[in-house]
Amino acid sequence: MAAHDDELYVALTRIALAGDGVVLGIGMTVLALRTWFKYRSHAKALKDVEETPLSRIADLRSLVDGSSEDLTRTSLHESNKEVSMKHDALVMVRGKVQSKASVESKDKNHDTGALTAQNVDEKAVYLERTQTCLYNEWRGIFGWSYEWRAILGWGSRKEQVTVSRRKVPFVLAERDGEWDQKLGKLAVYVHINIEDAKHPVPLVTVYHQLHPVPSSSYTFLQAMFGRRYLVGLLDEEKILPIGREITAVGTLDMSLDGYPVIKPSGCLPIFLTDLTREQLLLDLANGRIVLFWMGIAVTTVAVGVLGYALIKNWTKWKERQQQRQQPDEGSRHVPGDDDVEDMADIPDGELCVVCLLRRRRAAFIHCGHRVCCVGCAQHVEQGDNPRCPVCRQTVTGIVRVFDS
Repeated sequence: MAAHDDELYVALTRIALAGDGVVLGIGMTVLALRTWFKYRSHAKALKDVEETPLSRIADLRSLVDGSSEDLTRTSLHESNKEVSMKHDALVMVRGKVQSKASVESKDKNHDTGALTAQNVDEKAVYLERTQTCLYNEWRGIFGWSYEWRAILGWGSRKEQVTVSRRKVPFVLAERDGEWDQKLGKLAVYVHINIEDAKHPVPLVTVYHQLHPVPSSSYTFLQAMFGRRYLVGLLDEEKILPIGREITAVGTLDMSLDGYPVIKPSGCLPIFLTDLTREQLLLDLANGRIVLFWMGIAVTTVAVGVLGYALIKNWTKWKERQQQRQQPDEGSRHVPGDDDVEDMADIPDGELCVVCLLRRRRAAFIHCGHRVCCVGCAQHVEQGDNPRCPVCRQTVTGIVRVFDS
């Protein structure tokens, strides 16, 4: 490890332990609060998923059409109101991925509108290609690390990773859905809207290849001065293939053509997943348990660090208050017999150089100068910077001197 990296780590440690751990305690408190907020949202998501049964895609169409049996006894206005409320309800369905163009095509086997991966022939509705630039890690003759090069503007995250995404409208069809010969399309399916989704998509990696980059005539100079140079490109391709069985959990809405649409819900951490309902419940329950114990552990550490820091700072404050009161107590000192003797008929050469009232009775260690009375010598010794008033050497103690 380089010397300047050690200095950087030492500086960060000093910042974290500043104020006897106050900064570290505040950081741990923020982490604990974030953990508990995440635990709360995870627990709410688990409760919502538990209360949401797995529905058939055919049942969603009945909600859109308003032809469910529980609406037959209500008026037209009330039924429309109830249907709109159901559109915002949370639903869960499972089906096979199909492109929208293929289910609406008259050709059953025609994959119209599907995407084709660049390096494989598999059809997909979502394609993500990632290119990662790999750079050298040598620091150069000046020992400049990556952190310092980034500050100087010699590298950024955008230069390292480039992501490109392509997608087409797709639907989830019933696993046992039948082809309607009269309509020329699948009879049962639901649209999936991922336009505004920030949730992860269950993609499959179909291509992963590392391409070495040959060195150029400038590589030696770049390495000498610590500037990064490209040594390889890592290409990855991930797709959401057609025919894959996934589960969608979101809110129900209606498209312009009258078909049901499932949109992502902001209160759930998932939208599309490979897991079944039982597996999803188990995964959320395990995540809730992990977050619970993590919150307890981080909270305990935060309380311990903050408690130690508060006690330490309170003790230091009390000590400073006592040190400030000591000179005041010394100034209210009632003179005794020795003080009266030291203040009576004293030649000028024997007066204390500080108060000019009492006889010189104390000698400083280590310089040995006897220039102060006992009271002033004690004040000098107990000060923040104890030094002899004559030679300015550090005072480590005093000795009272008596005349024979």
